[in-house]
Formats: sequence, C-alpha cells, structure tokens
Amino acid sequence: MGVFSRLGDIVNSNINAMLDKAEDPEKMIRLMIQEMEDTLVDLKSSCAAKMTTRAEMERDRNEFTEKIERWGTRAILAVEKKRDDLAKEALLEKKQHQTQLEFVQKDLENYNRLIEECKINISQLESKLDEVIMRHKMLIQRGIHAVEKKKARNLVSNATGARAMMRFGELENRIERIEADADLAGSTNDLEKQFNRLESDGIVEKELEALKKNLDTARKPTTSKSQSVGKDA
Repeated sequence: MGVFSRLGDIVNSNINAMLDKAEDPEKMIRLMIQEMEDTLVDLKSSCAAKMTTRAEMERDRNEFTEKIERWGTRAILAVEKKRDDLAKEALLEKKQHQTQLEFVQKDLENYNRLIEECKINISQLESKLDEVIMRHKMLIQRGIHAVEKKKARNLVSNATGARAMMRFGELENRIERIEADADLAGSTNDLEKQFNRLESDGIVEKELEALKKNLDTARKPTTSKSQSVGKDA
C-alpha cells in the first residue's frame, strides 16, 4: 500500500509532520518520491489523452460550423430559386448540425475544465515533489554532516589522548633526567669530598713534615752548644 491513497492526500499533505512521525524518515521520503513520480506520470498521461480528445472535438466543431454555414447558404439559394422544398431540407440539415455542434461545445467546455484542473494538479504535484526532493537532500546532508561530525569528534578525542600520552611521556622523561642529574650530582659531590680530603691530608702531612724539620733544626744548635761546654769543663 502506498504512502498516499489519492492525489488530494499528496497535495494537502504536511511532509514535515509525516517525516517527524516516521520511524525511518529516509525510507519514508524515498517512498513518497516514488509514489509522487508515478502519480505525476499518470496525471501527465491522462492530461495528454484529454488534450488529444479535445483536439478531435475542436476539429468536429469546426466541421459542424462549416456545414451549418454551407446548409444555410443552400437554404438561401433554394429560396431564391423558388425551391422551398429544398430550402426546408437544407434548413433541416443545418438544424441537425447545429444540435451536434451544441453537444460538441458542451463536451469541449467540460474537457477544457478537466484539462485546466489536470494542469493545476500537475503543477501542485510537481511543487510538492520538489519539496520532498529538497527535504530528501537535506536529510542526506544531515546524515553526511552527522558522520563527518562523529569522525571529527573521534579524531579530536584520539588526538587529545595522544597529546596527553605525549605530555605524560615528556614529563616522565624530565623526571628521569632530573633523577639522573641528582644521582650524578650526588656521586660527583662524594668524589669531590674524597679528593678534597686527600688534598687536605696531603697539605697536613706536608705541614707536619715542615714542622718536624723546623723543630729538628731548632734543636740542633742547642745540642751542639751543650756538648762544647762539657768539653771545656
């Protein structure tokens, strides 16, 4: 069963309301477009058939009009020739064609009205079809935009995670460098202290040796003098 049951449903339909209520708007709109296009083909075909029939009626009307004029002229000729009998026959023929012309005129009026209604329906349906096609394009664009938006969010999320991991790695490297520098500084300080101690010990040893030499030097003259006094006594 189609989305629309008759042409009036299509023309008077609220497309937005129908799509808002649909479980699958994209599927609904494709069905609408298909049904509208099929209906439009039928309408144009029907209208074309009516226009063909109208053209035939117009030819009949022109033919009856010519016959009416011809039999009227013949009736006048018969009267002029004192042939009233023929004049009556001519008038009967004229009357018959006038009656036929009246029927054709009425049919033409009806067909003109039907064709105008058909053209209006075609115009309204084409306008409605354009509306639905535009809505379909909008839905497609919204779908594309939604997909692109989701991709963009995923990219941003992934990039943010990658940046966070990169920053964490950089921080970890900095901490490791600081720790290594601290260890190196600690070992350098210990080594510095050891060499300072050795250097200090060397200076102290030198000063001690110098002090001993000075003491020895100071004692030697005194000892010599004591020994000399002993000999003199």
